[in-house]
Amino acid sequence: MAVAIGFAPTRPSPRKGRGFFYGPGPGLSWEGGLGHKAVMPTTLYIDADACPVKEEVFRVARRYGLKVFVVSNTWINIPRESLIEQVVVDAGPDIADDWIAERAGVGDVVITQDIPLADRCLKAGAQALKSNGTAFTPDSIGSALAGRMVGEHLRSMGMATSGPPPFSHADRSRFLQALDTAVVRARKAAAP
Repeated sequence: MAVAIGFAPTRPSPRKGRGFFYGPGPGLSWEGGLGHKAVMPTTLYIDADACPVKEEVFRVARRYGLKVFVVSNTWINIPRESLIEQVVVDAGPDIADDWIAERAGVGDVVITQDIPLADRCLKAGAQALKSNGTAFTPDSIGSALAGRMVGEHLRSMGMATSGPPPFSHADRSRFLQALDTAVVRARKAAAP
């Protein structure tokens, strides 16, 4: 079960899964008056556990007027703004990832370090970014998944592997630039 913590009314998700969100679904359209279709705006999803760039995402979301879902399995202090909503999911492996993957689609951007989640989001048509600004792409995701599996195999054999390098100011700057580019690309993809 997911709990949405926001400051605007929400309704149960019509898509499978847990949680709440606004409208018929990110990237989906519904029939408007006189048979016109309205396209849902770009939505940003943050795989928030241990994400170092939440404030940067909020800044870009404010600039473009985009909805942000901060998804985690514990409560995180976020700004109290109508465009920013926290979703707390049950603790457990991949519950937050499942919540995001079930909702992200064409016209959305997902911020995550999780390679399998990025793969699922790319397959759904969403943009996916690492917190250092590196974009996951259909061309790069295969080698990223393979590298992850090799690392898991080495660790299971008892070999020590190095973690990611320390997060730097240059990474933060690169992320802001990459997020801005991804939002522009996602908005074009969602346009009718």
